[in-house]
Amino acid sequence: MTGGDARAAEPGLLVLKVGGSLLSDKQHTGETDYTAIDDYAALLADLVAAYPGRVVLVTGGGALCHPVGLRIKAAKDDPYAAVALTEPAFLMRWAWTTRLRARGVRAVPLQVTSMLEERPDGTRAHHTAVVGRLLAQGALPVLSSDCFLTAEGTLRILSSDDVPAVLLDLGLGPVRVVALTDVDGIHTGGPGSPVLAHLDPDDLAAARALFWTDAWDATGAMEGKVEALADSARRGAECVITRGDRTAADLRHLFAPLPDWPQDAPRTLISRHAPSGTTPSPALFLENAP
Repeated sequence: MTGGDARAAEPGLLVLKVGGSLLSDKQHTGETDYTAIDDYAALLADLVAAYPGRVVLVTGGGALCHPVGLRIKAAKDDPYAAVALTEPAFLMRWAWTTRLRARGVRAVPLQVTSMLEERPDGTRAHHTAVVGRLLAQGALPVLSSDCFLTAEGTLRILSSDDVPAVLLDLGLGPVRVVALTDVDGIHTGGPGSPVLAHLDPDDLAAARALFWTDAWDATGAMEGKVEALADSARRGAECVITRGDRTAADLRHLFAPLPDWPQDAPRTLISRHAPSGTTPSPALFLENAP
Protein backbone atom coordinates (compact mmCIF):
# COMPACT_ATOMS: atom_id res chain seq x y z
CA MET A 1 0.00 0.00 0.00
CA THR A 2 1.41 3.41 -0.96
CA GLY A 3 1.97 6.15 1.58
CA GLY A 4 -1.04 8.11 0.35
CA ASP A 5 -3.28 5.05 0.39
CA ALA A 6 -2.10 4.12 3.88
CA ARG A 7 -2.88 7.59 5.23
CA ALA A 8 -6.31 7.47 3.61
CA ALA A 9 -6.97 4.14 5.33
CA GLU A 10 -5.99 5.43 8.76
CA PRO A 11 -8.73 5.96 11.33
CA GLY A 12 -9.52 9.54 12.16
CA LEU A 13 -9.92 8.57 15.80
CA LEU A 14 -8.41 5.68 17.74
CA VAL A 15 -10.20 4.63 20.91
CA LEU A 16 -7.69 2.48 22.77
CA LYS A 17 -9.10 0.24 25.48
CA VAL A 18 -6.43 -1.23 27.76
CA GLY A 19 -8.01 -4.15 29.56
CA GLY A 20 -7.84 -4.50 33.31
CA SER A 21 -6.41 -8.00 32.90
CA LEU A 22 -3.20 -6.37 31.64
CA LEU A 23 -2.98 -4.11 34.66
CA SER A 24 -3.99 -6.28 37.59
CA ASP A 25 -4.99 -9.72 38.82
CA LYS A 26 -8.75 -9.60 39.37
CA GLN A 27 -9.23 -13.27 40.18
CA HIS A 28 -6.43 -14.18 42.56
CA THR A 29 -4.31 -11.52 44.30
CA GLY A 30 -6.59 -8.54 43.67
CA GLU A 31 -3.50 -6.38 43.20
CA THR A 32 -3.00 -3.62 40.65
CA ASP A 33 0.31 -3.60 38.76
CA TYR A 34 1.26 0.06 38.65
CA THR A 35 4.51 -0.78 36.88
CA ALA A 36 2.42 -2.18 34.02
CA ILE A 37 0.43 1.06 33.89
CA ASP A 38 3.73 2.93 33.76
CA ASP A 39 4.95 0.80 30.85
CA TYR A 40 1.74 1.27 28.87
CA ALA A 41 1.78 4.99 29.66
CA ALA A 42 5.17 5.23 27.96
CA LEU A 43 3.72 3.55 24.86
CA LEU A 44 0.71 5.88 24.93
CA ALA A 45 2.93 8.94 25.22
CA ASP A 46 4.75 7.94 22.05
CA LEU A 47 1.48 7.23 20.23
CA VAL A 48 -0.08 10.56 21.19
CA ALA A 49 3.08 12.40 20.14
CA ALA A 50 2.84 10.74 16.72
CA TYR A 51 -0.94 11.25 16.39
CA PRO A 52 -1.89 14.25 18.54
CA GLY A 53 -5.59 14.84 19.02
CA ARG A 54 -6.58 11.48 17.57
CA VAL A 55 -6.41 9.13 20.56
CA VAL A 56 -8.79 8.50 23.45
CA LEU A 57 -7.76 6.14 26.24
CA VAL A 58 -10.30 3.90 27.94
CA THR A 59 -8.83 1.99 30.85
CA GLY A 60 -10.22 -1.17 32.33
CA GLY A 61 -10.91 -1.04 36.04
CA GLY A 62 -9.16 -4.29 36.85
CA ALA A 63 -8.83 -5.30 40.48
CA LEU A 64 -9.75 -1.82 41.71
CA CYS A 65 -13.24 -1.88 40.18
CA HIS A 66 -14.05 -5.59 39.98
CA PRO A 67 -15.06 -6.22 43.64
CA VAL A 68 -17.05 -2.99 43.72
CA GLY A 69 -18.89 -4.07 40.58
CA LEU A 70 -19.85 -7.35 42.21
CA ARG A 71 -21.18 -5.56 45.30
CA ILE A 72 -23.20 -3.18 43.14
CA LYS A 73 -24.80 -6.07 41.26
CA ALA A 74 -25.75 -7.66 44.59
CA ALA A 75 -27.34 -4.45 45.92
CA LYS A 76 -30.76 -5.07 44.35
CA ASP A 77 -32.62 -2.66 46.64
CA ASP A 78 -30.43 0.41 46.06
CA PRO A 79 -31.19 2.11 42.72
CA TYR A 80 -28.12 4.34 43.14
CA ALA A 81 -25.65 1.67 44.28
CA ALA A 82 -23.67 2.12 41.06
CA VAL A 83 -22.38 5.49 42.27
CA ALA A 84 -19.89 3.50 44.36
CA LEU A 85 -17.98 2.74 41.18
CA THR A 86 -16.95 6.39 40.96
CA GLU A 87 -14.11 6.15 43.49
CA PRO A 88 -12.18 3.09 42.22
CA ALA A 89 -12.72 4.09 38.59
CA PHE A 90 -11.25 7.52 39.27
CA LEU A 91 -8.29 5.98 41.10
CA MET A 92 -7.51 3.97 37.98
CA ARG A 93 -7.91 7.00 35.70
CA TRP A 94 -5.71 9.04 38.00
CA ALA A 95 -3.00 6.37 38.04
CA TRP A 96 -2.88 6.69 34.26
CA THR A 97 -3.12 10.48 34.28
CA THR A 98 -0.19 11.07 36.62
CA ARG A 99 2.05 8.71 34.66
CA LEU A 100 1.06 10.19 31.32
CA ARG A 101 1.54 13.75 32.50
CA ALA A 102 4.99 12.82 33.78
CA ARG A 103 5.78 12.05 30.13
CA GLY A 104 4.48 15.34 28.84
CA VAL A 105 1.03 14.16 27.74
CA ARG A 106 -1.93 16.48 28.30
CA ALA A 107 -3.92 13.68 29.92
CA VAL A 108 -7.32 14.66 31.33
CA PRO A 109 -9.49 12.19 33.28
CA LEU A 110 -13.18 12.46 32.44
CA GLN A 111 -16.28 10.89 33.97
CA VAL A 112 -18.63 9.24 31.48
CA THR A 113 -21.59 9.75 33.83
CA SER A 114 -21.86 13.32 32.54
CA MET A 115 -21.61 12.24 28.88
CA LEU A 116 -24.34 9.62 28.69
CA GLU A 117 -28.01 9.50 29.59
CA GLU A 118 -30.82 7.15 28.74
CA ARG A 119 -33.92 9.05 27.69
CA PRO A 120 -37.39 8.07 28.94
CA ASP A 121 -38.03 6.29 25.62
CA GLY A 122 -34.94 4.11 26.13
CA THR A 123 -32.72 5.77 23.53
CA ARG A 124 -29.33 7.08 24.61
CA ALA A 125 -28.05 10.63 24.32
CA HIS A 126 -24.32 11.36 24.19
CA HIS A 127 -22.84 14.66 25.36
CA THR A 128 -19.22 14.51 24.23
CA ALA A 129 -18.43 18.05 23.08
CA VAL A 130 -15.77 18.41 25.78
CA VAL A 131 -13.98 15.33 24.44
CA GLY A 132 -13.84 16.87 20.98
CA ARG A 133 -12.53 20.16 22.35
CA LEU A 134 -9.79 18.42 24.32
CA LEU A 135 -8.74 16.44 21.26
CA ALA A 136 -8.59 19.66 19.26
CA GLN A 137 -6.01 20.88 21.78
CA GLY A 138 -3.92 17.74 21.38
CA ALA A 139 -4.97 16.41 24.76
CA LEU A 140 -5.61 12.78 25.70
CA PRO A 141 -9.00 12.14 27.33
CA VAL A 142 -8.78 9.32 29.88
CA LEU A 143 -12.04 7.42 30.43
CA SER A 144 -13.05 4.27 32.27
CA SER A 145 -16.05 2.28 33.44
CA ASP A 146 -18.67 4.43 35.10
CA CYS A 147 -22.37 4.67 35.84
CA PHE A 148 -25.11 6.42 33.88
CA LEU A 149 -28.66 7.65 34.39
CA THR A 150 -31.28 5.23 33.07
CA ALA A 151 -34.71 5.91 31.62
CA GLU A 152 -36.21 5.11 35.02
CA GLY A 153 -33.97 7.61 36.80
CA THR A 154 -31.76 4.98 38.43
CA LEU A 155 -28.03 4.45 38.00
CA ARG A 156 -26.56 1.54 36.06
CA ILE A 157 -22.97 0.39 35.59
CA LEU A 158 -21.39 1.14 32.23
CA SER A 159 -18.59 -1.33 31.59
CA SER A 160 -15.37 0.06 30.17
CA ASP A 161 -16.02 -2.18 27.15
CA ASP A 162 -19.17 -0.13 26.48
CA VAL A 163 -17.46 3.26 26.78
CA PRO A 164 -16.11 3.43 23.18
CA ALA A 165 -19.70 3.46 21.87
CA VAL A 166 -20.19 6.81 23.60
CA LEU A 167 -17.45 8.33 21.42
CA LEU A 168 -18.54 7.29 17.93
CA ASP A 169 -20.28 10.52 16.95
CA LEU A 170 -17.46 13.00 17.50
CA GLY A 171 -17.24 13.66 13.76
CA LEU A 172 -13.51 13.03 13.50
CA GLY A 173 -13.67 10.55 10.64
CA PRO A 174 -13.54 6.75 10.72
CA VAL A 175 -13.26 5.32 14.24
CA ARG A 176 -11.12 2.34 15.15
CA VAL A 177 -11.60 0.73 18.55
CA VAL A 178 -8.70 -1.44 19.67
CA ALA A 179 -9.17 -3.58 22.77
CA LEU A 180 -5.84 -4.71 24.22
CA THR A 181 -6.30 -7.77 26.40
CA ASP A 182 -4.42 -10.81 27.70
CA VAL A 183 -5.37 -13.05 24.75
CA ASP A 184 -4.71 -12.77 21.02
CA GLY A 185 -8.38 -12.33 20.10
CA ILE A 186 -11.33 -14.74 20.00
CA HIS A 187 -9.72 -18.18 20.13
CA THR A 188 -11.37 -20.98 18.16
CA GLY A 189 -10.48 -23.52 20.84
CA GLY A 190 -8.51 -23.52 24.07
CA PRO A 191 -5.40 -21.48 24.89
CA GLY A 192 -2.96 -21.47 21.99
CA SER A 193 -5.61 -22.33 19.39
CA PRO A 194 -5.98 -20.24 16.20
CA VAL A 195 -7.68 -16.88 16.47
CA LEU A 196 -10.88 -16.02 14.65
CA ALA A 197 -9.79 -13.46 12.06
CA HIS A 198 -13.14 -11.78 11.47
CA LEU A 199 -16.52 -11.63 13.16
CA ASP A 200 -19.64 -10.14 11.60
CA PRO A 201 -21.33 -8.00 14.29
CA ASP A 202 -24.72 -9.04 12.91
CA ASP A 203 -23.96 -12.75 13.42
CA LEU A 204 -22.78 -13.30 17.00
CA ALA A 205 -24.74 -16.50 17.66
CA ALA A 206 -22.15 -18.85 16.18
CA ALA A 207 -19.28 -17.10 17.94
CA ARG A 208 -20.85 -17.53 21.38
CA ALA A 209 -19.89 -21.21 21.33
CA LEU A 210 -16.26 -20.07 21.34
CA PHE A 211 -16.45 -18.03 24.53
CA TRP A 212 -14.98 -19.44 27.71
CA THR A 213 -17.08 -19.32 30.87
CA ASP A 214 -15.92 -16.74 33.40
CA ALA A 215 -18.83 -16.50 35.83
CA TRP A 216 -16.60 -14.87 38.46
CA ASP A 217 -15.94 -11.87 36.21
CA ALA A 218 -18.22 -8.89 36.83
CA THR A 219 -17.76 -7.67 33.24
CA GLY A 220 -18.85 -10.85 31.47
CA ALA A 221 -15.32 -11.58 30.24
CA MET A 222 -14.90 -12.11 26.48
CA GLU A 223 -18.61 -12.41 25.73
CA GLY A 224 -19.36 -9.03 27.24
CA LYS A 225 -16.42 -7.49 25.41
CA VAL A 226 -17.51 -8.88 22.05
CA GLU A 227 -21.12 -7.80 22.49
CA ALA A 228 -20.01 -4.27 23.35
CA LEU A 229 -17.62 -4.06 20.41
CA ALA A 230 -20.23 -5.52 18.06
CA ASP A 231 -22.57 -2.70 19.05
CA SER A 232 -19.90 -0.18 18.03
CA ALA A 233 -19.19 -2.10 14.81
CA ARG A 234 -22.87 -2.00 13.85
CA ARG A 235 -22.60 1.78 14.11
CA GLY A 236 -19.68 1.85 11.70
CA ALA A 237 -16.58 1.47 13.88
CA GLU A 238 -13.77 -0.92 13.04
CA CYS A 239 -13.17 -2.94 16.21
CA VAL A 240 -10.14 -5.09 16.96
CA ILE A 241 -9.31 -7.43 19.84
CA THR A 242 -5.62 -8.19 20.22
CA ARG A 243 -3.04 -8.97 22.88
CA GLY A 244 -1.41 -6.12 24.73
CA ASP A 245 2.37 -6.15 25.14
CA ARG A 246 3.85 -3.72 27.64
CA THR A 247 7.35 -4.44 26.24
CA ALA A 248 6.44 -3.50 22.65
CA ALA A 249 8.65 -0.99 20.86
CA ASP A 250 5.63 1.20 20.15
CA LEU A 251 1.92 1.12 19.30
CA ARG A 252 2.01 3.15 16.10
CA HIS A 253 0.82 0.21 14.00
CA LEU A 254 -2.61 0.69 15.60
CA PHE A 255 -3.16 3.52 13.12
CA ALA A 256 -1.98 1.48 10.13
CA PRO A 257 -4.30 -0.40 7.75
CA LEU A 258 -4.84 -3.87 9.21
CA PRO A 259 -2.96 -5.67 6.39
CA ASP A 260 0.11 -3.64 7.38
CA TRP A 261 0.08 -4.73 11.02
CA PRO A 262 3.00 -6.89 12.20
CA GLN A 263 2.67 -10.53 11.19
CA ASP A 264 3.24 -11.59 14.80
CA ALA A 265 0.20 -9.62 16.00
CA PRO A 266 -2.84 -11.93 15.68
CA ARG A 267 -6.20 -10.27 16.22
CA THR A 268 -9.94 -10.58 15.73
CA LEU A 269 -11.59 -7.89 13.64
CA ILE A 270 -15.24 -7.14 14.36
CA SER A 271 -16.71 -5.21 11.45
CA ARG A 272 -19.34 -5.46 8.76
CA HIS A 273 -16.64 -5.67 6.12
CA ALA A 274 -14.27 -8.64 6.22
CA PRO A 275 -10.69 -7.91 5.16
CA SER A 276 -9.38 -9.83 2.18
CA GLY A 277 -8.12 -13.30 2.97
CA THR A 278 -10.26 -13.84 6.05
CA THR A 279 -13.16 -16.17 6.65
CA PRO A 280 -16.43 -14.22 6.92
CA SER A 281 -18.36 -16.60 9.14
CA PRO A 282 -17.38 -17.88 12.60
CA ALA A 283 -19.56 -20.94 12.03
CA LEU A 284 -16.73 -22.45 9.98
CA PHE A 285 -14.61 -22.65 13.12
CA LEU A 286 -17.13 -24.37 15.39
CA GLU A 287 -15.53 -27.78 14.93
CA ASN A 288 -12.54 -26.42 16.87
CA ALA A 289 -14.60 -24.99 19.70
CA PRO A 290 -14.08 -26.34 23.21
